[in-house]
Amino acid sequence: MAEARSTGPAPRQPAEFRNMYDWLEEVRLRPGMWVRRSSLQHLSSMLIGYRVALEACGSTEKSDFEHFGAFSEWLWPRLDMKYGSALGWAVEIERAAETAGRPPMEMFFELLDEFRAQHDR
Repeated sequence: MAEARSTGPAPRQPAEFRNMYDWLEEVRLRPGMWVRRSSLQHLSSMLIGYRVALEACGSTEKSDFEHFGAFSEWLWPRLDMKYGSALGWAVEIERAAETAGRPPMEMFFELLDEFRAQHDR
């Protein structure tokens, strides 16, 4: 019987995640495993749940993915939007991806990389 070959890094256990960005890196590697239909709206809901769970456990970890959080405030001008969207970052990235003919999850991670490069300085 042939041995299965790994095509990427081994999945990490949730206990190994230091923060939300560690979890997002796992999503990047296997979006279909983590996010139903690779929907950014589902991802957004999961990030809200992550923040709520942290808060319930007494953590003070800050989330950049609040409805009007740092990621959204950075995103609006990046998508050439004059005003913030009440629909949220997930809907607006999905719209931009559809217009560009690209997978929304792929566009999200490219935008996330840009955001982090600018904000992690």
